[in-house]
Amino acid sequence: MSNSLKTLIFWIVIALFTFLIFSVFFRSPQSPAGKGVKSYSDFLSDVESGLVRKVIFRDKEIEVNNGSITYKTEIPFEDPALVGRLIDKGVAVRATKSPQPSILTSILLSLAPTLLLIGVWVYFIRKMQGAGSNMFSFGKSRARLNPESGPKVTFNDVAGVDEAKEELREIVEFLKDPAKFQRLGGKIPKGLLLVGPPGTGKTLLAKAIAGEAGVPFFSISGSDFVELFVGVGASRVRDLFEQSRKHAPCIVFIDEIDAVGRSRGAGIGGGHDEREQTLNQLLVEMDGFTGNEGVIIIAATNRPDVLDRALLRPGRFDRRVVVDRPDIKGREDIIKIHTRKVPLAPDVDVGVLARRTGGFAGADLANMVNEAALLAARRGREKVGMAELEEAIERVMAGPERKSRVLSDKEKRNTAYHEAGHALIAQLIPALDPVHKVAIVPRGLALGYTMQLPQEDRFFLSQQDMLNQITMLLGGRAAEELMLGEMTTGARNDFERATKIAHDMVCAFGMSNELGAIAYGRENEEVFLGRDLVKEKNYSEETALRIDHEIKRIIDGCYGLSYRLLSENKSALEKVSQKLLEKEVLTGDEVKEILQAESRLVAA
Repeated sequence: MSNSLKTLIFWIVIALFTFLIFSVFFRSPQSPAGKGVKSYSDFLSDVESGLVRKVIFRDKEIEVNNGSITYKTEIPFEDPALVGRLIDKGVAVRATKSPQPSILTSILLSLAPTLLLIGVWVYFIRKMQGAGSNMFSFGKSRARLNPESGPKVTFNDVAGVDEAKEELREIVEFLKDPAKFQRLGGKIPKGLLLVGPPGTGKTLLAKAIAGEAGVPFFSISGSDFVELFVGVGASRVRDLFEQSRKHAPCIVFIDEIDAVGRSRGAGIGGGHDEREQTLNQLLVEMDGFTGNEGVIIIAATNRPDVLDRALLRPGRFDRRVVVDRPDIKGREDIIKIHTRKVPLAPDVDVGVLARRTGGFAGADLANMVNEAALLAARRGREKVGMAELEEAIERVMAGPERKSRVLSDKEKRNTAYHEAGHALIAQLIPALDPVHKVAIVPRGLALGYTMQLPQEDRFFLSQQDMLNQITMLLGGRAAEELMLGEMTTGARNDFERATKIAHDMVCAFGMSNELGAIAYGRENEEVFLGRDLVKEKNYSEETALRIDHEIKRIIDGCYGLSYRLLSENKSALEKVSQKLLEKEVLTGDEVKEILQAESRLVAA
């Protein structure tokens, strides 16, 4: 029975019950069937006239019979002489009582309002606790036991996180064959914490463990512990571990544990501490006096910095497994997994797709393949081609094309010069990643975009690499000033990114001869914000002024280099801009051909 139907039936019962109560307690007096009503004065007149033969007293009501007519009247006041007067007139007088309800009926009617209030209260409590729960299950755990039947995720469905898979595969082997490890005195880890950015596959790894382990697998979200009522969260933690101990050996997976495991002390100064009580109970259950042999806790979070230190210590979470964004080989493997059931055209090159998707997490790659499949179906294709996959990458990175946004000729010309400036700087400085595509088609919030194709993954950058990036970002504004003689608002995002890089060079990476190898500004843990991280200014105003001057010096130097390179290749800049106005989209090879035709492709 659906929830909506249950709700409808509940309210119908409440309405009928309410109607019954009102009909019993607030009904108006009704005349007996077939009997009329007369006033008391008319009744007395009939008595004096000798028309009344028999009367029946029923409380304050009188049923009168004059032989052929029976009617009813009501005594408006006490009249002690009435009975004597009736006897004198020869009227037969009889008295009776109104029918009284049984004792059971009286009890039910007296309890009816209370039962009605209890029913309404239970209904709203059920609504707050969620469909299917009852009023006595507040403290019951909401953990779901993984079903034995149905499709299962295995480690073969996970790619790009080989080290994390090895760590978790060891846990699975321990559960299957504990003697292999225990013969040398090894103990099973009590807990594993999966740490990594969103979308990197932490929950997918947990599902793979459930599919591989062959033991009971409980899964629950951190937010399922936190409730409106004080004490409910701690009760649910106790119930979860009681269930898990009954099914040992087993695995308990807590997703988004930061919802309940944030550092204690955030509630100091007011407010209830329900979340802290829940966390305290979780700490006790994970490593307290009660043993949890055979129960392994696996938790996932993308905010390990806000977790309570007591939760992270060995004995609770013995291992911290980093699930990071995949490298180029990992991205290639992930794309192959997501395209298993997708028919691909012969022109699809998974290696190129892996290079083009630098910084993508597993969820981004899955979304890319899905978008490509939808695009191919929309275009009536039998297979997904490289064109759809490249279009999907651009949709994931910058959003869909905004074909409804029509640019004026002036805006198109300005955008063409701006994007051509980026593209030429990227080609003129060999250390930068080469241009893959440049377009002046509005996409997302941008009127145009320049995409580069990384040749390899980079895990650190040199000072020159960062300067080259700033120079490329400022190429759009330099092209506008060189070709148009004016400035536009199109370079706003470029300036933000360039300034952040320069600021990090000076304040975080010590890449300034003027200020030296010192980190300016440190992260401060604010306990009242749950240990959220904020920047603390730990330097003087004089130093702040020097930092500003150094950042400006870096930006000005890179802008000057960008302007000089574009001035030396002004004819190529003009040709690339005209080609963009003509075709709207150019590949990196086409940009390179224009530069080679000008014979100006030189190192900066």
